[in-house]
Amino acid sequence: MTASDELDDEQAATAPVWPVFGDLMAGLLGAFVLILVCALGLQFDLSERLKAEVKQRQAEAQQRAALEQALAVPLAAGRVTLADGRIGISGSVLFAFNSAELQPEGRQLLASLAAPLATYLAARDQVLMVSGFTDDRQVRDGSRAGFADNWELSAQRALTVMRALIADGLPAPAVFAAAFGAEQPVASNADAAGRALNRRVELAPAPRLTPLPTQAGGHEGHGVPR
Repeated sequence: MTASDELDDEQAATAPVWPVFGDLMAGLLGAFVLILVCALGLQFDLSERLKAEVKQRQAEAQQRAALEQALAVPLAAGRVTLADGRIGISGSVLFAFNSAELQPEGRQLLASLAAPLATYLAARDQVLMVSGFTDDRQVRDGSRAGFADNWELSAQRALTVMRALIADGLPAPAVFAAAFGAEQPVASNADAAGRALNRRVELAPAPRLTPLPTQAGGHEGHGVPR
């Protein structure tokens, strides 16, 4: 090996590492910047989601306030109740005994609820279930209305309330009726006061049903092949 070769080997062994270190630091800096950009993007996305959720909750609070305002007078007068999101209306406010024809007071009350309910349901994409209930005393055979039993009476009352709400502006696809008869009492039927509480109509928001998937062969709706 010549003196020149030895010098080249010595220079190679003692070559500075700064260029390699600089490349490494540049790579790390690039990775850090990329992580920072991703973190800022996620933070911005979370911030926008939080703002949207706050706006949604504020809108829901305003809708609830409008509904509660519409209920304030009848609530104070004891004509309706509000529990777990269900509006209970005393049967005596809406109907005479053994009747499914709305009384003027009940008609006026439903008219005041239609618009706030429509707004409340539309904002949540929900529907309103109108449920009729009776006490446990059987409908008399000589009833002037000719109802066969408590099921029929509760069904007709629920339908009457549903139709009144639709007439006052509640969209027809956003409401349906249900009949419970004497089932699910809220008080004892052993005395007149309890029976009066059980004769009621309830308005309760419910999730909107999603259409069943189309079946093979092109039939829709019931989900059962014909």
